[in-house]
Amino acid sequence: MNRQFYLDLAAAGLRMPIGTHLILHGHADPQTIALDGRRLGAVVLETAERFGTPLAFPLMDLTLEKTALLLACGVPEAEVDAHHFTVAPPAPERILLTPRMRASCEAIAHVATRPDVVPIGMAIGPFSLTTKLMADPITPVYLAGMGLSAGEDPEVALLERLLSLSELIVHRYLRAQIEAGARAVIICEPAANLVYLSPKQLSTNPALFERIVMEPMQRITRMLAASGVDLIFHDCGELTTDMVRRFATLGAAILSFGSSRRLWEDAALVPKDTILYGNLPTKRFCASELTPGEVERLAQELVEKMQTAGHPFILGSECDVLSVPGKETEILGKVDAFMRCAYYV
Repeated sequence: MNRQFYLDLAAAGLRMPIGTHLILHGHADPQTIALDGRRLGAVVLETAERFGTPLAFPLMDLTLEKTALLLACGVPEAEVDAHHFTVAPPAPERILLTPRMRASCEAIAHVATRPDVVPIGMAIGPFSLTTKLMADPITPVYLAGMGLSAGEDPEVALLERLLSLSELIVHRYLRAQIEAGARAVIICEPAANLVYLSPKQLSTNPALFERIVMEPMQRITRMLAASGVDLIFHDCGELTTDMVRRFATLGAAILSFGSSRRLWEDAALVPKDTILYGNLPTKRFCASELTPGEVERLAQELVEKMQTAGHPFILGSECDVLSVPGKETEILGKVDAFMRCAYYV
């Protein structure tokens, strides 16, 4: 879409959570709805309407691609959640979309019937998916950063093989969502952070970050651009300034970072036509110590600092807002608290 569309939303003072999970679990049968594309699409629309946004974000589920890939590799469904590869699997001949993936695509198609909203797709980033496929991803990443090649170390070979397969399934799922009508896609790459990637090592070998994080993302970006689909890039992990600077080169319409980042400082690293989104500490909204009044104060402070920075900004959540049993009303009340924030000061 025209980049000005997003800039106009920011200029108008849009504030919104990524809140489909929260609204979905307000229904009596969320698990059933998640497998029913039309009903799931209705919940996505309900969420957009509830929070007054034309951006119809999907249910954020970062397990879907792992399930599809493991099933395609012959792992029994009952073992998928706990399975980690210890040897590199061959490329599957065929990767089928799971019922949850098909429902997500059908939900996008349902949302796309509404001309007043933007149907948004979602996928996990290739590097983050790779970390879910290994029992210990930190060691091979570190060894690769030391300069060991796949031919020299079996753990590095496994890392590279799984990264290639991860990219394969992510592209497969993205194409299905685009065919269903997605006009923007949020790519979630939370594992690209200080836990998995040592800042000290990256300072001496920045090529590692380029090879295992940026190059797969750049290929995704080119695929989206060729399809006329906008990129929303999300990483709620602990990041370095250099990581933010590199993510800013992806040309995303929106960049979403976690509450560990000071967005008003990151504004200097990001092009003026890229919206910064976030980044209230919504992962803590289930904690009673964080009161609605404190949420409202944090929101107002963030708005004021972003206005001073002069960068296009949408006030929102640091990640998707999860519904927690017994805490639903409290969490929704805190979302409503930041939605009340006086945007213009």
